[in-house]
Amino acid sequence: MSPKNMSEDTASEDKTSRADVRGVDIAKEKSKQAAQLRRVRRLRRCNIRMMILSVVILMVLCVMLIVRVRTLDGTVAKLTAQVDSLMRLTAQQREMMEKMTEETQSAMGDRAVVGSLEKETEDDEDTESGEPEEEEPDAAHKVYLTFDDGPSVNTEKILAILEKYDVKATFFVVGTACENNEEALKKIVEAGHTLGMHSWTHKYSELYASVENFAEDLKRQQDYLYEVTGVKSNVYRFPGGSSNKVSDIAMKEFAQYLEGQDVRFFDWNISSGDGGSYLFPTETIIENCTSNISKYGTSVVLMHDSAGKSTTLEALPTVIEKIQAMEDAVILPITNATEPVQHIKWRDGD
Repeated sequence: MSPKNMSEDTASEDKTSRADVRGVDIAKEKSKQAAQLRRVRRLRRCNIRMMILSVVILMVLCVMLIVRVRTLDGTVAKLTAQVDSLMRLTAQQREMMEKMTEETQSAMGDRAVVGSLEKETEDDEDTESGEPEEEEPDAAHKVYLTFDDGPSVNTEKILAILEKYDVKATFFVVGTACENNEEALKKIVEAGHTLGMHSWTHKYSELYASVENFAEDLKRQQDYLYEVTGVKSNVYRFPGGSSNKVSDIAMKEFAQYLEGQDVRFFDWNISSGDGGSYLFPTETIIENCTSNISKYGTSVVLMHDSAGKSTTLEALPTVIEKIQAMEDAVILPITNATEPVQHIKWRDGD
């Protein structure tokens, strides 16, 4: 082969080699571009999926929120209906109490009590009776604030409020609640308030099972209070009131037994409404305690000294202020001169 031909062959091979290199480079570039394109497409698909998933999650959350809101609306509606029902029940009870008191006043010659004991104060009356001995002032409206079921963690707070307003009240205490609160009992007496009995156990089924059970319960509590405080309590409030429908024995039998023991019982003609498990609003308690006082010459107001009665504690200052602002009204503790408000006629011949 001639040199010329060899040179031409070499040049041709170089061109072919360069062409092959360029082809490889182009193929690599195309492969790289194809790989980038695939990555872009995968990223786009991933973004789309994420967007779809986000939309779905947001839709699910919106649905859950709507369901929750509707559920809460239903709960609020039910609670509102229950409150309305309780308010209507309270109004009905108040109307019944007013009607009963009005009927009693008419039947008893416009007296403010039912079945009063007409008891004369004797010269040799026990001065340690648990009742203040001072005479009651003349007033058109005598108001007796009474607290059942104590003592409790609220007792000292109640006593502080009464002291602030220079007011005396009556505490109908439960024996089983007293055992861990003897200091509160002593403070009630030391502050000049009236100490009354509200049974030892407050268990209707035991207390009202028989007159004998009732007598035993009474003696236990009376002796205990005397031992702790040095006063012999002679005022009583029946658990559930004398008009309760729990006792199978006629309540007048228990009333007659109390009279034989020189103990007077007191019901109420104004109720705060705080006796149930439902926690009444403060404003409702204030209204219940004060709205009807002007109608009565004697108002015995029922409240409760229990740990859970926070709104009663909150309402008490305003209740006192509103009563003190009334014309010719005075707040008093129960004394030997107080005519009892009683729901039943219990004397033979009444």
